Amino acid sequence: MAKLQVQDLSIQGKRVLVRVDFNVPQNKDGSISDDTRIRESLPTIQYIIDQGGIPILMSHSGRPKGKKDPRYSLALCAKALSNLLRIPVIFAPDCIGNETEKLAKSASEGQIILLENLRFYAAEEDPKSDPSFAQKLASLGDLYVNDAFGSAHRAHSSTVQIAAFFPGRAASGLLMQKEIAFLNTSLSSPKRPFYAIIGGAKISTKIGVLQSLLSKVDALFVGGGMAYTLFKAQGISIGDSIFEAEQLKVAQDFLLAARKKNIPLFLPTDLVIASAFTADAPNKVIEIKEGIPERWQGMDIGPKTIEIWNKALQKGATIFWNGPVGVFEFPAFAKGTDALARTLSTLKAITIAGGGDSVAAINKLGLKNKFSHLSTGGGASLEYIELGHLPGIDALSNRQLV
Repeated sequence: MAKLQVQDLSIQGKRVLVRVDFNVPQNKDGSISDDTRIRESLPTIQYIIDQGGIPILMSHSGRPKGKKDPRYSLALCAKALSNLLRIPVIFAPDCIGNETEKLAKSASEGQIILLENLRFYAAEEDPKSDPSFAQKLASLGDLYVNDAFGSAHRAHSSTVQIAAFFPGRAASGLLMQKEIAFLNTSLSSPKRPFYAIIGGAKISTKIGVLQSLLSKVDALFVGGGMAYTLFKAQGISIGDSIFEAEQLKVAQDFLLAARKKNIPLFLPTDLVIASAFTADAPNKVIEIKEGIPERWQGMDIGPKTIEIWNKALQKGATIFWNGPVGVFEFPAFAKGTDALARTLSTLKAITIAGGGDSVAAINKLGLKNKFSHLSTGGGASLEYIELGHLPGIDALSNRQLV
């Protein structure tokens, strides 16, 4: 069933509660290192303003674990948004409560309000712990719009429960529509060969999509921290590298399934390893067949792997990438991720990158315009590919067809 869109709403004079995703990466000094997610929300916010509505924005930031923590305040995002829109943004000191209610009720046309971090309340991530939290949020607006694709795979108070308080008035934003349309168009019946590159730290969070991809892709490339669990499952020494012991059987089953389906599985053939998890740790390159020595840990894919993957990727017609293939926040171990971004930027294939880390790496290199699509949601993209729907979208009002 088609879902209601923000364009279907009568917005003039209404307070529009908009779930955005301002969970942006930050530098050590607390400044925003990549504002892609804020920029991507601008079309929906501007549309609401142009239609005479009053946007009341809400988002989470980081993982404050249900407690107020100034390190995770959205105040910085309010300033960034104000600079981008070139109009003042009113920052509410809380996402619920008397003061926030007064701000919302007294807001007039032309004003924008950004609420403080939703995750300062445990009920955001655990709706059952306090069902009134979603109701209190809902009371701040007349209409509800979900434009947070990056959080649409989370069944949280602000993405799912809240929609029930807006029957026939809960709609998708422009970014949400763009993300889903691109994934549907490019990945439901992809041009082939279709390749997927999956990185990141934990196999437990991505094993579902890895298994799902085996029936969809023509080749699969796996790097990052999760590769070490796959190596361990093959009896290869991984030293002190990150791995998940409880996932070893799952990893073995996955490797067996890939062989049975005859899907080429590209794992690193060489690695950059270090003697400690620090930016300036002594490092060296080893062949994976040698195994990683004790007290050393894998930090990046090696030069041979970069060469092999680069050659193989040239044949792809559609390529989806999620997650860095090394500890890219440390310059010494960012070479693999950077090389991958550069390779994909040169291809004639449809190239889709999903997730904050992958997109941040691409933006750092100034390659944004060289990709077909940069998704604001890594986990959401993966879950949508795996399941074909997301809780945050399912919760929206159905569109009444005339």
